[in-house]
Amino acid sequence: MTNQEFKERINKNDSTMVILDVRTMDELKGALPKIGGAIHIPIQELKNRVGELEQFKNKEITVVCRTQNRSTFAAKYLREKGYNAKSVNGGMMEYYKK
Repeated sequence: MTNQEFKERINKNDSTMVILDVRTMDELKGALPKIGGAIHIPIQELKNRVGELEQFKNKEITVVCRTQNRSTFAAKYLREKGYNAKSVNGGMMEYYKK
């Protein structure tokens, strides 16, 4: 998903989209904070915590990280588990770019 589409869907309060942030806790404290309402599961914990996303199987899970590397991996993993998951191009670096 492009960053522009991601921003538009957030601005429209798209209820069909769930945001999953897979960055570390330390990354959330920096200059690129978590988007309000996003679920936070660090990529290192995703395999053990994937069950927490079961309630969102009927929604699109939009995965973000700092640059898109981890979110691409996480989205692929979630699709293999039967979820409708996408990664955001450019990640949070692009999202917060001025």
